Amino acid sequence: MVVKIKKLLGQLRRALKDYEMIKTGDKICIGVSGGKDSLTLLTLLAQTRRYYPEKFEIHAVTLKMGLDDPDFSSVAAYCESLDVKYTILETQIAQIVFNERKEENPCSLCANMRRGALHNIAKELGCNKVALGHHRDDVLETFLMSTFYEGRLHTFSPVTYLDRMDIHLIRPMIYIEEKDIKRLVKDGQIHPVPKTCRIDGHTNREYFKNLLHTLQQKNHDVKNILFGAIRRAGKDNW
Repeated sequence: MVVKIKKLLGQLRRALKDYEMIKTGDKICIGVSGGKDSLTLLTLLAQTRRYYPEKFEIHAVTLKMGLDDPDFSSVAAYCESLDVKYTILETQIAQIVFNERKEENPCSLCANMRRGALHNIAKELGCNKVALGHHRDDVLETFLMSTFYEGRLHTFSPVTYLDRMDIHLIRPMIYIEEKDIKRLVKDGQIHPVPKTCRIDGHTNREYFKNLLHTLQQKNHDVKNILFGAIRRAGKDNW
């Protein structure tokens, strides 16, 4: 297990260096949903904080969605064990999306509202950066979704500056594969809280996740090829 953590720490540190994600004095808000990806990001940044040459602070934030919320006490205890400040923000996002708006395709509105709430609490906490738990598979899935639904070759950027909020979004796990995160969970190093989203597993993203899995069964290197193509295209796709 130690070897796997070291591998992920190395991949995270390479992303931090390649895209100059963290500078000395940064105060970083980590969006922690309680899922495997955000808990892995929290774990890796908490460990990186100890030895990284650029000294920075981290503050974990969980958004309560206002409907069927899980118990986040285990996340609070984990943050305490890592010596990371932790804030839970009460919202009514799920209530609005599912009960008031009754969205047929709720993911986009939900994501926009969660981003807005997270950015606002980050500013209130005095953070200048927000770290999100997107991994390499998320990069590929987003690229395919943009291609098929928007007709453009695009995916999210490793670093994004939001001038209206004066906040940088960083995605330190873009080199980390989802399968390695799942191994951390399987080995008992990460303990996600139960998922409570009503449409979990039935989204457009899930379709493209399954599509990539099918493609990889025919060509085991397809994810590496696609990710390499995105990186070579550089700013036109990030």
